[in-house]
Amino acid sequence: MAAVPTTSTPAPSQGDSRALYVLLAVVFINIAGFGVIIPLLPFYAKSFGAPDWQVFVLFAAFSVGNFFAEPLWGRLSDRIGRRPVLMMTIFGNALTYVLLAFAPNLWVACLIRLAGGVLTGNISTIQGYMADVTPPDRRAGRLGLMGAAFSLGFMTGPSIGGLLARADLGTVGFRPPLLFAAGLALAAGIGITLFVRETRHGHGDAPQRGRLEGLGDAMAHPVIWRTLLVTLISMAGFAGMEATFGLWAYAKFDWGPKQIGFCFFVIAITATFAQGLLTGFLARRIGETTTMMIGLALIFLGFALQPFVDAWPLAVVGMVTVALGQSLTFPSIGAIISRSVSSERQGEMMGLNTAAGALARIIGPLMAAPLFAGFGPSAPFAVAAGLCLPALFMAWQVSKAVRRSA
Repeated sequence: MAAVPTTSTPAPSQGDSRALYVLLAVVFINIAGFGVIIPLLPFYAKSFGAPDWQVFVLFAAFSVGNFFAEPLWGRLSDRIGRRPVLMMTIFGNALTYVLLAFAPNLWVACLIRLAGGVLTGNISTIQGYMADVTPPDRRAGRLGLMGAAFSLGFMTGPSIGGLLARADLGTVGFRPPLLFAAGLALAAGIGITLFVRETRHGHGDAPQRGRLEGLGDAMAHPVIWRTLLVTLISMAGFAGMEATFGLWAYAKFDWGPKQIGFCFFVIAITATFAQGLLTGFLARRIGETTTMMIGLALIFLGFALQPFVDAWPLAVVGMVTVALGQSLTFPSIGAIISRSVSSERQGEMMGLNTAAGALARIIGPLMAAPLFAGFGPSAPFAVAAGLCLPALFMAWQVSKAVRRSA
């Protein structure tokens, strides 16, 4: 099957650029709601009396929904427009938070998380919007700004979640942060409705493409299939660590929701600075592929440190190093993919990349569960560090492919 053509999108207008910053504010509000929930999930699951392996199922359920939804929403946004897809997904996500607050048992909660994963599978749509309104040479920086908005949301959300949650009250104690997250998602949906304009017009009659057809095109492209593998490998290790972090911190330092919220706050400050100021600067100076490889090396160092820490400040340093590495790696991957596809395929190919990340978020927690139980709390960190090595090798292959196609 023929490779995806490499073309550029037209330069954005000044109005489009203003709309982009409105969208960044909406992203911040929505992700703050998402961030309220993530550090609390292990404790939420435990409130139902769940064993450790069911905690991982709760994490994985969300990623299963994401995996199937991202290419669907991305492809649909190429076809009918970004704005209606964003409205459907964000308002739907608000509803899942409300349902989660009143879930009667863990298995119903898992089904709700599955639906939430489907309805938050809009990252590729947001990235497609960014590509629509940004010249190719500035996309790494703009995608970094989007990452900074995400990080600000995660910086705000976990702190609020830690303050609102009352784990001593059982499941009822998690209703306030969940309902707060629903309110933030609702506010984000209203922001999309009122302030974000459409960037895709006149494509509703374009021929429909199957998921496998788009995947075949991606796998035939010398740059894209390698970037998808970088995302899959590196994110699998991170997702396994993320799913076990709360339990690891509890085992190591007797941390609860408030301490974990503080740790996420420090991590998010680092990621906000890096993605807002550093990623675009480095991408313009040394290129997206080199920036990606530096980021992967930092992720490796941060993960490799964690099994050996015996004091909580060192654990925070390790996580900050990982956050810095991610801040350089993933916006660069998005920019590389965006440069490699036509304007009509941005959402579809971004969706495949995000689906690779979602697949990693399924594999990672399911891999981490037996590692955590059988080899100790630090085992997922060690495996995550090991996975960075093949990811680095594949990133080097991406660099070579980009140079050949230039």
